[in-house]
Formats: sequence, C-alpha cells, structure tokens
Amino acid sequence: MKRRLSTVSIAATALLLGACATKDEPMAAPDMLVSAKVAAPPAMDGNASDAAWAMAKPITVKLEDGANFGGKGTSTATLKSVYSGDTVYFLIQYDDPTESTRRGPFQKQADGSWTKLKDPNDKGGDDNVYYEDKWAMIWNIDNSIAAFDKKGCMAACHEGEAGKPYGNKYTSKSGEMGDIWHSKGQRTAPLGHVDDQYLDSTRFDPKTAPGAGRKSDPGGPEYKGFGLVNGKPEFMNKDGKAANAGGTFFIIDGTQVAFDDSRFKAGDEVASFLIFALKGDRADIKVAQRWANGKWTSEVSRKLTTGSKFDVQFNNLDAKYGFGFAAFDNAQVRHAYHFDPLYLSFAK
Repeated sequence: MKRRLSTVSIAATALLLGACATKDEPMAAPDMLVSAKVAAPPAMDGNASDAAWAMAKPITVKLEDGANFGGKGTSTATLKSVYSGDTVYFLIQYDDPTESTRRGPFQKQADGSWTKLKDPNDKGGDDNVYYEDKWAMIWNIDNSIAAFDKKGCMAACHEGEAGKPYGNKYTSKSGEMGDIWHSKGQRTAPLGHVDDQYLDSTRFDPKTAPGAGRKSDPGGPEYKGFGLVNGKPEFMNKDGKAANAGGTFFIIDGTQVAFDDSRFKAGDEVASFLIFALKGDRADIKVAQRWANGKWTSEVSRKLTTGSKFDVQFNNLDAKYGFGFAAFDNAQVRHAYHFDPLYLSFAK
C-alpha cells in the first residue's frame, strides 16, 4: 500500500487507551481495540448514547495526509466495539467539518441545458470536489497477508504502476486475502449497508481486472449511473425535488420516474445514479450513520461468523484480528490514514 496516492489504500494506528483492564479483560496494547461483552446490544440508529457503548473502551486514531477535511487533510477517529450473542458491533466516530453529498450531480445551466459536475482536476478516479464521504476498514483474513503485522494495509498497495494515476491494490501472493468493509455515504449507507468487499492477488488489467485485487462479494451491484437522454437526465426522484433543495443526490431503485424538466430551474442539481439494496454475501454488514456538528457517527454490526471465504471470521474469541481504518472527506481515493495496523480482541 502506498503512502498517499492509492485507489483504496487503508491503514490506521491507535494511541494509548488510558484505562485499566479488569481481571476478565485483556490489557490493551496501544493498537488494540477490545470488544466488550454486553447483555443487550446497541440500537442501530446512529446514536452513540446507548448503554452498551458505555461498557466499551475507546481507542483514538490519528489520520493524516488525506484530501479536504477543512483543508488540513487530517482527522481524529474514535473506535469502540462490543459483542452480544452471535454479533459484533462497532461504533465509529471521526471529525469531518462538512457532510458531503453532491456525488457527480447533474446541474441545470442558465441556458436550460444540463451538465454533469466533475472535479476539473480529476484525471481518472480522483474526484475530490463532487464526491461523497466514506470510511473503510480492511481485515487480514486468517492472517494470510504475511507483511500485514509490519506494514498494515500498506503491504497491499503498489504505486507507480501503469494503468491508474495512483497505483493498484492487491496482495503479494496467491492465497493472501483481505476483507474490505467500505461504507459509502451516498451509495450504500442510505439503505443501511456497508459494502462488503475483498482483496486478493489479482494484478491490474484494464480489460479483465480494472480494480486489480479489490473486488466485491457476491450480491451486488450497489449502484448504477445513468446519463442524459436528449440532453436531459434520464430519471428523477418521484418527489420531483432538486437535490440541492431538499431532495437527495441519489435515487433508490424503484422510486425513479421519467424526468420532467419543467420542475427545475437554473442552478438546480439532481441525482445521476440509482442505488440498490445489497444482497447475499455482499450484504453481511449493516450500518446506521449520521453526520452532526462536524462529526460522523456510524454504528456497524456483523455476525461473528458468516461462513464466507471472502470474510474475516471472528470464530476464536481468544485470537486477535488485524485491521486498518481510513476516512474519506468528499474524496474518491485520497483518504486520511496512518501506517500501522490495529487489532481487535474480545473480552470475556
């Protein structure tokens, strides 16, 4: 994984917990997130005030060298975890001064024509103006990524290769796999899902493997873009609202209607893509998130074990599980990050 310019490079490190372990809970190292056992799980509503979260000790993660974030390119994330029954939960909070929703909208011009807004500096897969907020985690499946403990997710990033301006992402050897959790603020989160993806050793090929080693679990797609038909957007939301005037910058599949240009005035913006409910393996991870007062709060849940070869399996509560974390502020690839891996362990 490269230091800054990658397609989906993801890595993080943590600071000291500043709290003592109990006799039933392992002493947490600086990079260890301890999942507390709770009788009642948190409600999945994007609210951090649940009693369950008070049982969990946070770790604080400094993220650096991203795009935006108020022009500083940095953020601070706080992570917590609990588990109850057969499910593990995560509370993810990080600073972001703006809620970014304008992912590639169509905009009506003064002459009545429509155009799709795009970052003028984007030379391919690097939009930092008209995009969405995201966060991502990557898990080392079965400790198969040999260099993960030393390099974290950087072990899977390869810069300076032909085909993409910021390199490619893949593991070094066949059999090395990572589980990617990718929460997309406008494409998956509105329907309550984190995009469940995975990483393998596939090298980049513009025709057969444009995503190199990063792939989606079975059960997609999560979205589909649409274009202009006779100079006007193909669809609109059935409420007929402009996205920048109380509407949304996405359309849930099944709610689209034929476009009515008379509903919109110059300067109005509308969605350019449909979103779909994920299914099957790709729908394993649930999320409820909200932005308020310069901070994103996400409550995440997943079964401890899914049985999928594309997923990390939390099937040994005595083990530790390596992962990384990154946050994207209105950025396609330029995430705020750190180099070293984090680890998850379970209290009993």
